[in-house]
Amino acid sequence: MGLLGRKLLYIAGMLLLISLISFLAVHAAPNSFFSAGELNPNIDKEAIAHLKAVYGLDKPLWEQYLRWIWALLHLDFGLSFASGKPVSQEILSRLPITLTLNLLSMTAVFFLALRLGISAAFAHEQTKDRAVKQISLISFAMPSFYLALLLILFFALKLGWFPISGLQSVEPKSGLWRWVDYAWHLALPLFVMIFGGIGGLTMYVRSLTLEILKSDYIFFARARGIDEATIRRRFVRPNLLPSFITILGLSLPGIIGGSVIIESIFSINGMGLLFYQSALSRDYPVIMGILIITAFLTLLGNVLADLALLRLNPYAKRE
Repeated sequence: MGLLGRKLLYIAGMLLLISLISFLAVHAAPNSFFSAGELNPNIDKEAIAHLKAVYGLDKPLWEQYLRWIWALLHLDFGLSFASGKPVSQEILSRLPITLTLNLLSMTAVFFLALRLGISAAFAHEQTKDRAVKQISLISFAMPSFYLALLLILFFALKLGWFPISGLQSVEPKSGLWRWVDYAWHLALPLFVMIFGGIGGLTMYVRSLTLEILKSDYIFFARARGIDEATIRRRFVRPNLLPSFITILGLSLPGIIGGSVIIESIFSINGMGLLFYQSALSRDYPVIMGILIITAFLTLLGNVLADLALLRLNPYAKRE
């Protein structure tokens, strides 16, 4: 079996394990969407029992799981308890904005962490290095929700430079101004996601670069009179990228999971906000659908990072 086949089997096996753990955890939570008083204080027990029978919640837990897995294999995520709409429809309507937020923030984190970490290592114990370390430590220690609230208070409420929430103005724009309006609304959420993810990766790049700069080939390159810019381009970055891509792939769950907090605070109508609302209302099908799609995207990102690593380092072990 080829490398791609093994990776696909890995994704399938991990998704099955994640689905089982998530299913048991969600159904172990106290109360449910159909608990007495959750839907309507005056609803009787017979009506609740009928609703549970309609959604299959009167069956044993193992049978519910097997039915859900069988439907999932046919790309059927079920119906939302809250809206009555197909879960796939609910998720697909909000997936693009969540993917946009995460892809933009991950791209920015990748390039900024790489540049700042290398620059700090080349300016070891100098002013630039100390400044980068301070910024990275603040980023690493600052809770994203707290930073988001500070930005809203200062830039949105006090200065009025940016909107508080949402994706577009009350009066929708058209043409090019529509995209400018989107960018204006996404400025603060993107800054929070980028700043929150850049600290740890920057320090990791700095540490790796310092180890590379101690290597013999760097010593001989400098002895031959090769300038610093060429050393960065030809010796540091090629040796740095494999390890950096590996750690970036491992940090994908945290980056994607962080959108739940950001979307909830800024009222961005993405998967994160949908997950938060569904968790509050105990909408099992939507919760499970989002968990599975998020797990799939995370696993796919890790596999793509492994393939990129093999591309950069053909001598890496192909497992």
